Amino acid sequence: MKVKVSRKAHFNAAHRLYKKEWDDAKNTDIFGKCNNPNFHGHNYELIVSVTGEIDSETGFVMDMKELKDLIKQEIEDYLDHKNLNIEVEEFNNLNPTAENIAVIIWKRLRPHISSSNELEIVLFETPRNFVTFSG
Repeated sequence: MKVKVSRKAHFNAAHRLYKKEWDDAKNTDIFGKCNNPNFHGHNYELIVSVTGEIDSETGFVMDMKELKDLIKQEIEDYLDHKNLNIEVEEFNNLNPTAENIAVIIWKRLRPHISSSNELEIVLFETPRNFVTFSG
């Protein structure tokens, strides 16, 4: 019997969506306000879900305190109050869209979660715009 457990977290970060190879007109056409050269910020909401079998000894799919600590160390401490374009290595050559941020979060968490468990990331960039990534 598989069960999904989830932990909600948040972080604040700034970014700019643009491609260096494109001129200002094309960047503005494609990315609109998100192409602001002075950057803009979001209050990201994050849901990390782990799906797996319930351990017969502990009754856990995953210890939620362990998941909480992992999210804090690998995601919140790494991304919170950062300019993603400038301060986060993965975005040196990768546009920090919500889609790409979700994939980076998944990649940072995946090595720390049992390979027998599934990992799903839901990232809200705004209350109405969100992405889901499951690997």
